[in-house]
Amino acid sequence: MDRTRQGWVCGFIGVVIFSGSLPATRAAVAGFDPLFLTAARAGLAGTLAALLLIGFRAKAPARDDFGSLAIIAATVVIGFPLLTAFALQHMPSARSIVFIGLLPLATALFGALRGGERPRAAFWAFAGVGGALVAGFALAQSNATAGIGDALMLIAVILCGLGYAEGAVLARRLGGWQVICWALVLALPAMAIPTFTAWPPRWDGIGAAAWIGLGYVSLFSMLIGFIFWYRGLALGGTAGVGQLQLLQPFFAFALAAGLLHESVGWPMIAVATAVIGCVVGARRFAT
Repeated sequence: MDRTRQGWVCGFIGVVIFSGSLPATRAAVAGFDPLFLTAARAGLAGTLAALLLIGFRAKAPARDDFGSLAIIAATVVIGFPLLTAFALQHMPSARSIVFIGLLPLATALFGALRGGERPRAAFWAFAGVGGALVAGFALAQSNATAGIGDALMLIAVILCGLGYAEGAVLARRLGGWQVICWALVLALPAMAIPTFTAWPPRWDGIGAAAWIGLGYVSLFSMLIGFIFWYRGLALGGTAGVGQLQLLQPFFAFALAAGLLHESVGWPMIAVATAVIGCVVGARRFAT
C-alpha cells in the first residue's frame, strides 16, 4: 500500500472515531459543566499521552516545533472542545452537524495557507458542493433556531481547521501520534485550574450517559482519533484527506439510528451517496 492510500485509510478511521464526538459531548454536558468537561477530557487524555511518550521514549520536539504545538493545543485540545461543549447547551447535536460539513473547507483553506498545498480549481468545486450538500441536509433535518450556539460552532470549526492543518504539517517531521501527545501534554498545566474551579459540587446526580460521553471524548475523540487523523493528513495531504470529514455527519446520523433508534430515510442515503462522489472527486484533484 502506497503512502497516499495509507493516508486515506488512516484518515477514514479517524473520521469514524470523530463521528461519535458531538453525540458523546451532548450526552456529557447533560451531567458536567462545559468547562469541567473540556478540562477533564484534556487532562485524562494528556495523562495517557504522557505515559505513551515515556513508554515509547519519544524524542522531544525541536525548539521550533513548540509554536506549532501551542497552536494545536489552543485549537483542537482546548478551543474546539470548549466551544462545542458550550454550543451543545444551546442546540441539539443534529444542528451542530451543519457546521461539521464546513470543516473540510476550513481544513483545506488552512492547509493551503500553512502547509503550502495548492489544490486545483476542480478540487475547490467538489469541496464546495460537498460542503453545501452536508449543510443543506443537516439544516433540513433540524428545527432549532439560530443563536449563540451557531456562532460558537462556527468559531469552533475555524479553530479546528487551523489545528488540523497545523498538526498535519508538524506530523510530517514529528509523527502523527507524537504531535497530539505532545500537544496534550503541553495543555496539561492550563487544564489543571479549570478542572478544580469547575469541579462538580455533587457526583451522585451524574448519569451513566454523561460518564460514557466523558470517557469517549477523552480516550477516542481526544487521543486515538487524532493519532489516525494526523497520520492520514501527513501521508495523504491535508486538502485531499480532509474531505473525508464530509462523511462524518452521516456516520453520526447512522450512530443515532443504531443507538437511538431514529429513522433513516432515503434522503439521507441519496445525499450521503452524492457526498461520497464529492469526496472521490476531491481526492482526484487534491494535487
